[in-house]
Amino acid sequence: VGRKVQAIYLWWHKPVIDKELLQSLPNLKVIANSGVGMDHLDLKLVASFGVKMANAPHAVSSSTADTGMALLLASARRLVEVHNISISPSMEYCEADILGVRVAGATLGIIGMGSIGYKIALRAKAFEMNILYHNRTRRKAQEEQAVSATYCKKIDTLLQQADFVMVVVSLTPQTHKLIGKRELELMKPTATLINISRGAVVDQEALVAALQTGVIGAAALDVTSPEPLPRDHPLLKLKNIIITPHLGIKTDKASYMITEEAVENILAALNGLPIPSEVLPS
Repeated sequence: VGRKVQAIYLWWHKPVIDKELLQSLPNLKVIANSGVGMDHLDLKLVASFGVKMANAPHAVSSSTADTGMALLLASARRLVEVHNISISPSMEYCEADILGVRVAGATLGIIGMGSIGYKIALRAKAFEMNILYHNRTRRKAQEEQAVSATYCKKIDTLLQQADFVMVVVSLTPQTHKLIGKRELELMKPTATLINISRGAVVDQEALVAALQTGVIGAAALDVTSPEPLPRDHPLLKLKNIIITPHLGIKTDKASYMITEEAVENILAALNGLPIPSEVLPS
């Protein structure tokens, strides 16, 4: 049976791709991933077997950008807290208890300005936000102008100025714990950290301490490390945080589009054609 397998479609990191599996599939040509992040794959190991890899960046970018903006707005307007007040038996509250943070006119710092980051900038512009971004490579001038975004060569500059910091990078050895104690201390004490990339990009112990001691104002996380967190994890006990279970791409249309994109990549590989969304080992 193993000799017949020429392609693998990974759905939510399954099946696990290890050396034993690769050795058992001598005619495997391509592995297509259902999403953008490839941190669950050993890219160099896969490539050493002559197997090509592809992801699905186009299908997921809009849904993930929507998730980022949803978390920003939910945190700013304290939607989870006020929902709980609204359904409580007494519904007693003080106006000061539900004061949120104004989004229009606030500064959003986007760390990682790939296709998802850029779509977040498009959405943030419509919310009348001031946009800063930090990226390995600067965007073209016309792309910056289209979303009125200002490039920050140094991440420190962005962290010091932003009211909301949105992390949208891939998990690599370079971005592991990219946001740690030092970076959190550079942020405003009223600022909100939003992470829609991977949990390991943020030092969670440092984040817990920062939220407990007022180093930053709030956090909104679609990703954690691990997922889900242990039920006794200190992040789950904080009031100034929103956590969602890696919603990123989970919409009905995105799931369909991901499969279409993966099939397109697989068919190209099997027919010896250029793979539209090929991922090369770095």
